Amino acid sequence: MPTKLRVALIGHGFMGRAHSNAFAQVGRFFDLPYQLERAVLCGRNREPLQAMASRWGWRETATDWRALVDRDDIDLVDIATPNATHAEMAIALARAGKIVLCEKPMAISREQGSEMVEAARNVPTMVWFNYRRVPAVAYARQLIDEGRIGPVYHYRAVYLQDWPALGATTKTWKLSKAGAGSGVLGDLLSHIVDLALYLNGDISEVSAMMHTFAPGREIDDATMAMARFANGSVGSFEATRYAVGCRNRNQFEIHGQLGMLRFDLEDMARLEYFDATAPPRLQGTRKIMVTGPNQPYANNYWKPGHVIGYEHTFIGALGDFLQALAAGSEFHPGFADAQKVQVVLDAIERSAGSRSWVAVE
Repeated sequence: MPTKLRVALIGHGFMGRAHSNAFAQVGRFFDLPYQLERAVLCGRNREPLQAMASRWGWRETATDWRALVDRDDIDLVDIATPNATHAEMAIALARAGKIVLCEKPMAISREQGSEMVEAARNVPTMVWFNYRRVPAVAYARQLIDEGRIGPVYHYRAVYLQDWPALGATTKTWKLSKAGAGSGVLGDLLSHIVDLALYLNGDISEVSAMMHTFAPGREIDDATMAMARFANGSVGSFEATRYAVGCRNRNQFEIHGQLGMLRFDLEDMARLEYFDATAPPRLQGTRKIMVTGPNQPYANNYWKPGHVIGYEHTFIGALGDFLQALAAGSEFHPGFADAQKVQVVLDAIERSAGSRSWVAVE
């Protein structure tokens, strides 16, 4: 019989729903070494908390996350709360020996991230940089590892949304410095920096600017950065919530000596590939539908040609984590990986403030 993992989830908003779905569905798509028990859903607002627990199959509810720290009937705690609360929760839970999962960005500062890494040194961790688990993204990593695009010259990435620009509700912690710590820097740019580190390696130096369009707002509405990578390539990053017409465009493009790769989350089943080694008369950008066969996660989901959705990226992340946990192997991205993202974000923020190139230490 599989070993039981008793799970608590802190947070019952949008990410709480995405994570709840992953815990409910992961055993249907992955062969798990564990039986997952959705034991406790924790949040501050009792009425919606109870409604969500009932809908998503959580056994009980709690309104104070601190009650989870000393409970010996909880093995794993997942943090899906506003960014500014992550560090305090994660540090206390890790020191109590819990397995800790945490939404991105892991922290609101480099210093907080460092404290989280130190506190969790002896416990398994995961940070929900779920876009690594898009099959097309995982396939891009596979093609890079095979040398298909050769040495990289350029890496460019954007993450574009438009909801504040279109007058969407401002009653959200994401537009508050107290709740979020930053604007698109932590919310969107963290995702594309993580993918850059995953696909193209370490970033050594950045030059950035940050801008706020809304009068009186304390966080960045748009952030752009140029970067130099340790492998000799150069890159650019842009994140904004004011790209009218772009609902959730997470896109990267990588140009190497032997080819090109391009991905857009708004067309997440496809990866574009240009093979510069093909005869000139046959060269052209291919749109490869990454749903199998013999492609990442082809054996976990549907038959070739049957696309998956946003929710499967969380299912894939959790499935990979649980399999690594059972094998005793290191999972990526854990807290140490997410701290590398925090260090880059810190350098970007310092560069924007000083209007100069800043080394990523």
